[in-house]
Amino acid sequence: MNTKKLTFLAMFTTLALIIFTIESAIPPLVPIPGIKLGLANIITLVLLMNSSLSDALWVLLTRILLASFFFGQALSLLYSLAGGLCCLLVMYLINRLLQGHFIFLTSIVGAMFHNLGQLSVAYLVVRTTGVISYLPFLMLSGVLTGLFTGLCAYFIQRFLIPATAGSLFFSKSGDDN
Repeated sequence: MNTKKLTFLAMFTTLALIIFTIESAIPPLVPIPGIKLGLANIITLVLLMNSSLSDALWVLLTRILLASFFFGQALSLLYSLAGGLCCLLVMYLINRLLQGHFIFLTSIVGAMFHNLGQLSVAYLVVRTTGVISYLPFLMLSGVLTGLFTGLCAYFIQRFLIPATAGSLFFSKSGDDN
């Protein structure tokens, strides 16, 4: 990996960590555990739309590891990895299926699968079917928060990343030059 690409990925990792830190300081929107906006996912969406899956994966994993190290506990790392990886994989597939259109729909489905990934870990940890009762609330929150983050990513894509500046940083081909 060359210096330009490493700097690019470090910059986006830093942005994702800053967004995560700010969101962590915001009180919960609803009194249901596990529901939050997921604003750091905006960075993942922008990378998926403009770069490669491996770049988005690198930034996601680095952000999760650093955020868990600085702010969380070992168990939060499991929840974050399960949710983040499920979300990234599904968003990548949906983005390919929709050929880069409807970023808000990609985000909604990703948020729902993020919640499913975390719920799966919760079930494996507590070994009780009671956690499944959260499913309707998590799916509804996934739709709402996914729509919000998807629209944020859309406006960043449209207004903050002009075509000329974007080509300086983003390379979908996977070329490291």
